Amino acid sequence: MADELNPETPDETPEEPIKQRKNGLYPGVSDELAESMKSGWADTELHGLEPIAQAEHTAARRAALSARFPGERLVIPAGNLKTRSNDTDYPFRASVEYAYLTGNLTEDGVLVLEPADAPNGNGSHKATIYLLPRSDRENGEFWLNGQGELWVGRRHSLTEAGELYGIPASDVRELAGALREATGPVRVVRGYDAGIEAALTDKVTAERDDELRVFLSEARLVKDEFEAGELQKAVDSTVRGFEDVVKVLDKAEATSERYIEGTFFLRARVEGNDIGYGSICAAGPHACTLHWVRNDGPVRSGDLLLLDAGVETHTLYTADVTRTLPISGTYTEIQKKIYDAVYEAQEAGIAAVQPGAKYRDFHDAAQRVLAEKIVEWGLVEGPVERVLELGLQRRWTLHGTGHMLGMDVHDCAAARTESYVQGTLEPGMCLTVEPGLYFQADDLTVPEEYRGIGVRIEDDILVTEDGNLNLSAALPRRSDEVETWMAALKS
Repeated sequence: MADELNPETPDETPEEPIKQRKNGLYPGVSDELAESMKSGWADTELHGLEPIAQAEHTAARRAALSARFPGERLVIPAGNLKTRSNDTDYPFRASVEYAYLTGNLTEDGVLVLEPADAPNGNGSHKATIYLLPRSDRENGEFWLNGQGELWVGRRHSLTEAGELYGIPASDVRELAGALREATGPVRVVRGYDAGIEAALTDKVTAERDDELRVFLSEARLVKDEFEAGELQKAVDSTVRGFEDVVKVLDKAEATSERYIEGTFFLRARVEGNDIGYGSICAAGPHACTLHWVRNDGPVRSGDLLLLDAGVETHTLYTADVTRTLPISGTYTEIQKKIYDAVYEAQEAGIAAVQPGAKYRDFHDAAQRVLAEKIVEWGLVEGPVERVLELGLQRRWTLHGTGHMLGMDVHDCAAARTESYVQGTLEPGMCLTVEPGLYFQADDLTVPEEYRGIGVRIEDDILVTEDGNLNLSAALPRRSDEVETWMAALKS
């Protein structure tokens, strides 16, 4: 990594001098060099830009937000870079609320909806997107600052941003001062930009701000056409990532679970923005650890591999898919017995995903099948109704059978319980169906042959007008189909 002169972020005004980096190799900048760097650069302004693909949808989302909070100033930050170590940062990911309303994904951005009188008297808002403008060449920020464009890449000009996002753009460095002087009711999405929150500290309340976050979370419960398309893109890339993994299982056996993690990550970065969450590449008994993301264990023929992974698109929509695969290519008798039970439970869960159904119906349907199985196998005393009433199956099923999916892998998490878990399924909702059975290696209540086996099968299901659509149906689920699929990929 190059040793920049100044790693400071561009939060100073252009008039302030650029600070020199401590222990940098150059003690300063001569007047002659400073003058040279100010001139001789071509005009790179982009003209005639087309709006981003989702601009029409983000405008509709802002209109719905405006209607919900008339007469109030609404502030939605993207967030700032976070330091990983010393002068290196984590990759930036814009807040979901900001990305959902703008389509912009750059750090330090802020969307502000200013209340304005509408002709019909109902009230409306004027939207402005506040961004860092192009790097200043007069004061040397573009080459001396650690976040200048010669270090981290060109930013869009404010004019370009306005054309791309369909929102007038202004300099974000002026926003905090303006917010301090603002009057009237205001709400902010908290947790992303400490500077913006500090400017509003005497104008907002936690309760009112939480109402804003809850509304934006519930607005994402039903996906529009653009979002459904992006989720399908994410799933399609994820399917190819799973195929990649099967093709290199021999190399994973020679190394570790890390080879699986790296293989899937390559697909995510080539076709998408990133992985949507830390990939779970759990071989052998690690499959019984629900969120095994260390991925440092051995991959052995004869064991199962529980791969739970998802590609995130460039618009931040993620897939979330799980398959439990025989590393050798063939399930053993006991592995198949447990796998087929989970498959049967998932089939029941998917069938329960219907418009008008209660959200938790798919969970109850899958849990009933698993409870029946553990009673049938003699692991717990029946009847099944007693097992379900007391939750006894949870020793081996552990988690809920699914969750909403979208820009967050666990999307809409701030929604009210009555709108989510106690709600009703509607066309456009997207959720996972992912039952599992996990027999811990040290569980003395089950036969020894069960111990260390963990199975989860997860698919991404879109609620439609007349039922549901399995977005990840291209990945085989039935045990015999999984074996045939793996054999074809390895041949």
